[in-house]
This record gives sequence, C-alpha cells and structure tokens, in this order.
Amino acid sequence: MRYYIIAGEPSGDLHAEKLMRGIRKEDAEARFRFCGGERMLAAAGGEGMLFHYRDMSFFGFANVLRNLRTIFRQIDAVKRDIEEFNPDVVILVDYPSFNMRIAKWAHERGTMVYYYIAPKVWAWKEWRVKSLRKYVDRLYTIFPFEGEYFRGHGLLTHFEGNPLVDDIAERHAKLPSRAEFLERNGLDERPIVALLAGSRRSEIRENLPNMVAISRLFPDRQFVVAAVEWLDKALYDELLSGSDVRYVCAQTHETLAMAEAAIVTSGTATLETALMRRPEVVLYRVPRLYEILRPYVLKIPYVSLVNINLGREAVRELVCSKLDMEEVREEVAAILEGGAKRERMLRDFEELSQMIGGEGASDRFAKDMVNSLKR
Repeated sequence: MRYYIIAGEPSGDLHAEKLMRGIRKEDAEARFRFCGGERMLAAAGGEGMLFHYRDMSFFGFANVLRNLRTIFRQIDAVKRDIEEFNPDVVILVDYPSFNMRIAKWAHERGTMVYYYIAPKVWAWKEWRVKSLRKYVDRLYTIFPFEGEYFRGHGLLTHFEGNPLVDDIAERHAKLPSRAEFLERNGLDERPIVALLAGSRRSEIRENLPNMVAISRLFPDRQFVVAAVEWLDKALYDELLSGSDVRYVCAQTHETLAMAEAAIVTSGTATLETALMRRPEVVLYRVPRLYEILRPYVLKIPYVSLVNINLGREAVRELVCSKLDMEEVREEVAAILEGGAKRERMLRDFEELSQMIGGEGASDRFAKDMVNSLKR
C-alpha cells in the first residue's frame, strides 16, 4: 500500500521513522512519500521526501506572518504531491497548524486520514476537536489520559504506548562508557547537570542565558548543554561566552545518561528525562504578558508532560518572565544527590513509566494501521 506521511518537527521525524519501519514489517510492499527529516529518509530507503521539516517549521506569531507566503506554497505543493502519489492513507504526525489543513483537504477528496500523535488540544486550541472529529478517520494517542479526554468529546482513540520508550531503549543499548563520553567531549570528573534548552533558535535564546546564570550557583557541578545539530555552534558560543558551561552536540541521550540531574525546557524532553530516571527542574522563560494570560490560554495547570500525565506536580516548573535565583538554587539543590526531593521524584518517575507502558509501541501502532486499511 501507499502511505503519505507528514512530520514537521524533529520529534515527529523520530516517531514517524519508527512507525515506517513498523509498517514495513506488516506490509512488505509499502511505498512511502513524506515530509520529514533524515530519520524518515533512512527508513524509506533514501527516497520519497518532498520537504525537510527544517524548511517547514515556523514558530512564533511574527515568524509565521513573515513566512505566510512560503507556508501556503508548501501546503499547495503537498496537496499536488498527494494527488500525484494517490496514497491509500495520509498519516499526519502532530504539527497541527499545518496538518489540520491537509486533513480537511484530504478527507474532502476521499482519502483516508490517520492522525498519529494527536494534537494537544487538551492544553490549548480546543476548538480543533471539532475538526478532528470531522476530518480524521483514525486518531492515535501516545498518553494514557488522552483517551478519556477525547471520548468526552465524541472521539474514539487508539493507544498502544509511547514510541519514545522504544527510542530510549535503542539509544541506551549503544551508550559509551562514562570515561569514553568524558574524554570524547573534553569534560572533567565533576558530576554533570544536563541543560536541555530547546530545539528552536528562539527557545534557546530565551532559556540558555538563564541556565548559564544557574550554573554559576553550583561551581562543584559540571553544567553541559546538549546542543542540537541543526543549529550553528556560533549561536551556542555567543550565549555561553564567559561561562564554564560545556558544549556537547547531537548527544542528548548520552548527556542525560551521564547526568546527575537536568534543567529542561518544556516539551518531549521533560518526558524523556523522566523516563531515563534523571531528576529535573523545568525552566521556561515567557513574556510577562503570557504570565498574565496563561490561566485564560492554557486549559491545564501544568506545562511539562511529566506533571500532565501524573496529574500533580512531580517536577518543579519555573515558567516565568523573571527568575527568582534563590528559588532556583533551592530547587536545583533539592534534586542533586542527597537533595530533599530526589528520591520522591525518582519514585514518581517509576509510576510514570508504568503508566506510559513498555517497548514495542511503534510496531503495535503500525500493525493497527495496516490491519485497519486491509479491512
């Protein structure tokens, strides 16, 4: 069968790659056409990519406005590509601002639409639920609490676990020794605090300076920023100038595995850190206006996937326009070895892991998709 897949972000590329490999196990004749990244390209045998997610990702109101013409051109190009490829199904991976437009169009032309990794409408933009109900034939969720939420809005969902678990297990099997990791990256023997400052340039500019300021409070620790490979090192050099924070690129999993604790922006990274059993503090700098409007914009009390899934504050969230450095000092100290919150947090992470489920989710999702298309 023919599968058209759209992933507009790095995490989508990761999850879609594993889904594609799972589909091939169930459908040896599977043909793929897609928008995504290097992982999906590898899974497809080096062919079939229309757009790279780097060319599709526009975040922030001003940035979207500046690139509206490009965005609409890309949407039109994807529609033409789908018509030419004539797939059995269009599989949309998160990225709702783009994908919901494709869902409506594909549904109206009579193409099956599967949404893999449902949009987080339970957090914001709840009005999208109506479009999901109208234009999506099969909705796949990766968090257990989502099923109840969507059922309450008249939508059936399919939950088979979280594909992030597969990725963690796969990467963990390839970990270097601590000595090899330290030598490779020019690090010393001090305990490591991992800094996960985000995956987008704007995010990193907002959050990394605060993380650098925090590092100065703990000279006995080695703070290491886990950089993303698609952004220039010059950006990190600029923001780390004059600090003792170390730079490590394209080794997020390895950095977390070697770390005593982590400071993380919101998003999938908070969940990955928890599933790797690394105590964390969530830090995200926002404009003052957002602080004021947050209760009216967000439908949930938390921003980290750890707290959202557990339904309580297991990790401290410092989402603010201006940091209270004494509060930060206390919160970070509390998750280091011997800290007041460390052991309780690790127990919470164990509970979270049981909720999320074990390995094999990607293959289970793929099997359900292929079987449902055969029916």
